[in-house]
Amino acid sequence: MDNLTHALSGVVLSRAGFNRLTPQAGWLMVAAANLPDLEFVIGLMDSLLYLDLHRGPTHALAFAPLLALLPLPLWRWLARRARPGGREWAGAYICSLAAVLSHILFDWLNAYGVRLGLPFSDRWFRLDWLFIVDVWIWLILGASVGAALLARLVYGEIGAKPGRGRTGAWIALAFLFLYIGLRAETHAQAVAVLESRVYQSETLVQAMAMPGPLNPFRWRGLVETANAWRVVEVDLLSEFNPDAAQVYYKPDESPALQTAKNTPAGQAFLRFAQAPVWRQSLAAAPEGATTVTMTDLRFGDPGDGRFSAKVLIDASGGVIESGFQY
Repeated sequence: MDNLTHALSGVVLSRAGFNRLTPQAGWLMVAAANLPDLEFVIGLMDSLLYLDLHRGPTHALAFAPLLALLPLPLWRWLARRARPGGREWAGAYICSLAAVLSHILFDWLNAYGVRLGLPFSDRWFRLDWLFIVDVWIWLILGASVGAALLARLVYGEIGAKPGRGRTGAWIALAFLFLYIGLRAETHAQAVAVLESRVYQSETLVQAMAMPGPLNPFRWRGLVETANAWRVVEVDLLSEFNPDAAQVYYKPDESPALQTAKNTPAGQAFLRFAQAPVWRQSLAAAPEGATTVTMTDLRFGDPGDGRFSAKVLIDASGGVIESGFQY
C-alpha cells in the first residue's frame, strides 16, 4: 500500500489502545508503519537490486522483530521528557512491532504481494484484494484522524480535557474490516466468473482478478491459458463478456528470447513477475538487432511502460543493453 495509508494506520492503531503502553506511541507507530519501505533508497541507486529486494527482507515475518528495533532511538528522543523506564521501553517495542506487522499485512492484501517466508522461502504471497492506492481506505482512516483532531480543537476552545479518540479509532477499524471483507468477497466472485468460462477451447492455467482504485465490483481479469494471456474486464454488476478480452499470445522460444531471460534484467523480472508477457521485435538500430520486452500484466499492458524490462540484442546474439523501468 501507499505510505499515506501506512501512516494513517499507525495513528489509528495508536488511538485504538496502543498509546496506553508508552508515551509518544502515535509518532512511533507512524514511523514504524512506514519503515519496511526504506528499501526504496536502494531503488534510487540500482533499480534491479531494488526489484530483487522489493517486498523482500523488510516485509518478511522473520525479520519483523529486528526491524521493529530501528525506530526506538527516535522514540527515545521524542519521549525524553517522560524519562521512560523498562515498562515504557517494552511498550514502545510492542507498538513498533505492531505497526511493522500492519504494514506487512496491508501489502499482503494487494497485488504486489510480499515474501513472508524469507530467508527460508522466496515464495510470493498476495491476495489481490486491494489496489496499491485505495481512496476508500484513505477516507476511512482519514475520517477517524480528522475527527479526533477536530474534537481536540473543540475541547481546547471550551477548556475541557479532550478524549484520546479511542472510540473513533475502533469505529474506523470496524469499517476497515468490513470494507476489506467486501473486497475479499467480490474478488472471489470475480475469479469464479473468470474460471467458469472457456477461452477458445484452451486449457485454463490460472485466473487472476486485479483490483481497481475505486469500484470494488469492477476487476481487471487476467487469464492464462496454454498459449496466451487474456486481459478482460469483470464487472460483477453487468454481464461478463469473455470475447472482449485483449489477447497476448506467448512467443515461441528463440535464441533472442532465451538470451533476454538470462540477462540480469530478465532474471530479476522473472523472479518478481506473476503474469509475464514477452514481446520480440526488430530494433530500429543497429541493423539486425532485436528488442525483447517483458511486461507484468498485473500493472499494465505491454507498451504502457508501467512495469517492464527491455533487452536489446545484436545480430550475433550479444546483449547491447538491458534495463528495467517502473
